[in-house]
Amino acid sequence: MERATRYASAMIATPAWPPRSLQRLFVDTPLAAGVTVTVEAGQAHYLSNVMRMGAGDQLLLFDGVSGEWLAEIAEAGKKRVTLSVREATRPQERVPDLTLAFAPVKKGRVDWLVEKAVELGVARLMPVVTQRSIVDKLNLERMRSHIVEAAEQCGRTSLASIAAPVKLEAFLPTLDGGRRLYFADETGGEPAASAFKSGPATILVGPEGGFTPEEASAIRAAPGAIAISLGPRILRAETAALAAVAAWMAMVGDWR
Repeated sequence: MERATRYASAMIATPAWPPRSLQRLFVDTPLAAGVTVTVEAGQAHYLSNVMRMGAGDQLLLFDGVSGEWLAEIAEAGKKRVTLSVREATRPQERVPDLTLAFAPVKKGRVDWLVEKAVELGVARLMPVVTQRSIVDKLNLERMRSHIVEAAEQCGRTSLASIAAPVKLEAFLPTLDGGRRLYFADETGGEPAASAFKSGPATILVGPEGGFTPEEASAIRAAPGAIAISLGPRILRAETAALAAVAAWMAMVGDWR
């Protein structure tokens, strides 16, 4: 029992893989060598009070457009921290052109969905309200905070975008056939592993109750629509969304 407890504690202490030795921070300031960046409020509190960082300590910064940069803390206060940008450490990443369109789920679960979708590499998040959706509104500011935190943790240099929720009947007419629309159809479809093809794509996943027959028919009739199956088991909506994204990344995305 003692050995199992020690093992569990070791696992809990390792939240991400692979580990990073330097803290990463997103800043809404254009970065370049020699630039001085000032962070305040929550970010300053995090660096000074939570991480106990002070003058001379180094960290990694990214602004979402110019890659990752090494910076050093020049001045550290409880409410304001000044950072000096030293040199580029990584160029801006090329993000696969994948949009995840998902029916919003309950708070907590949708937070987890957004966080993990960012870690998996989606470029855009698009909430789509369906007839069986039990949630039709989202706190977009909170969602954007989760996007930033996930990007900091997983090493992304870009930020996924998130749109305001839109009803399915308004979403479908925006499709033009220039990108494939893979939708998880619980009534059956082509196995995801063989359905995914290279090129811009949108993955559409419905709510817990699935799409209504009328909605499924409308989606099938949309330009570029392909019904896919995610296996024999019944999946929660958020699990299905992430399973589809992971399969797409492995087959045609940047996991290859």
